[in-house]
Amino acid sequence: MIPEKWRRGEVAVVGLARSGLAAARWLTSQDVKVYASDISETSELRSRVQQLDADLVAVDLGYHDISRIGQASAVVVSPGIDPDAACVRVARENDVEVIAELELAARAMHDTKLVIVTGTNGKTTTVALAGSILSTGGLDSSVAGNIGRPLIELASGNSIPDWVVVEASSFQLHDCHELAPVVGVLTNLFPDHLDRYADLDSYYADKKRIFQNADSQSIWILNGDQPAVTDLAARAPGDRLSWSLVGRADAWYDRVGKQLMLGEAKLVERRDVQLLGDHNVANCLAAALTGQAAGVARDNIAEAIAGFAPLPHRLELVGTIGGVLWINDSKATNVASTRVAFESMDRPFVALVGGRHKGEPYDPLAQAGGTMCKAVVTFGEASGVVLEDLGAVMWVTVAGNFNEAFEAARDLSEPDGIVLLSPACSSFDMFENYEQRGERFRDLVLNQ
Repeated sequence: MIPEKWRRGEVAVVGLARSGLAAARWLTSQDVKVYASDISETSELRSRVQQLDADLVAVDLGYHDISRIGQASAVVVSPGIDPDAACVRVARENDVEVIAELELAARAMHDTKLVIVTGTNGKTTTVALAGSILSTGGLDSSVAGNIGRPLIELASGNSIPDWVVVEASSFQLHDCHELAPVVGVLTNLFPDHLDRYADLDSYYADKKRIFQNADSQSIWILNGDQPAVTDLAARAPGDRLSWSLVGRADAWYDRVGKQLMLGEAKLVERRDVQLLGDHNVANCLAAALTGQAAGVARDNIAEAIAGFAPLPHRLELVGTIGGVLWINDSKATNVASTRVAFESMDRPFVALVGGRHKGEPYDPLAQAGGTMCKAVVTFGEASGVVLEDLGAVMWVTVAGNFNEAFEAARDLSEPDGIVLLSPACSSFDMFENYEQRGERFRDLVLNQ
């Protein structure tokens, strides 16, 4: 699998978060020399890189050696690295192959059936649901990607599973060239990451890479309620299955009968699904079609969906205190996701919105909040934009930091109401990631 050219020189791994470190470890396990670098230099990162094979890996922290990267045999780029960064640009200018960790893993696991799930929102829940369905159906399977475990880690194991369901962001797909999923799932498309992409078309173009190696054996599972999704997949060869919340499809929601349908047969009653919101009904339908495409029996699909509990940080009920429901939706890092969360609330609620601004207007939240949203408490770098966009039509109060935002939301909450953390922003102004933000929220709730 390893090209001889790679063995003659060294492969550069740019970015040493989870996927970068995993890629470096796998390459050294194949006796490939590695140059690894990261613009950050923290004690935690220094500790992690010490676990790499010092005989095969040269490491720079705090900067990238541009000259060395330009002479590499190949570059494995982490998803957090901007494609226009100098460290990537120099590789392309010198005709050095640039690939994503996801691509590296797919090449290493060429006999594994990959289910690639992408889209703007709902990816993690759909992946977790689909993984549970495949497991319940008795398939040798695992989940990987943005859900937490880099795919290349599975390639390093003693036993590689037959099936892997992979959560793939647009950033991960950008440098995938040969990736060819057996099953591809496109959950939805909304504006996102406009702080990184020049425009919406550029963002959608990276999502479209999931289809680039399609053939007649490919199976595509698509959101039938979104023309943008079906248009993106329009010219891809293969079979198409779709789900819908508003009409009949291969999987659909019978709103009158309050049941999820697979074809013409009932799959599961809505009341037996533990997840809040119509968007999670859509996630269940997408996952059900994934299971069907993999050959899982209907009864096993229904069993897995009914037994699936909400994931952390995704409309997660942290607790009920004094009649107030505290809901952690820290994973809502864009406006579309927060809009869906607002629409899922069935009680008066106060929303915590803020963090690092990603370039989207917040106006859609006003309509989504309707009469149920009693106040928005905004915090972080985006607070000024949130106030400007929503202050004329909603009650908005600005907090100095996250703890103050929490206290303000608590004071504004109503008996038998909800406090909802659904930030519509990335977390990087105050936290390392959305998980850390959600954990802070949970700690504050439980220590009231």
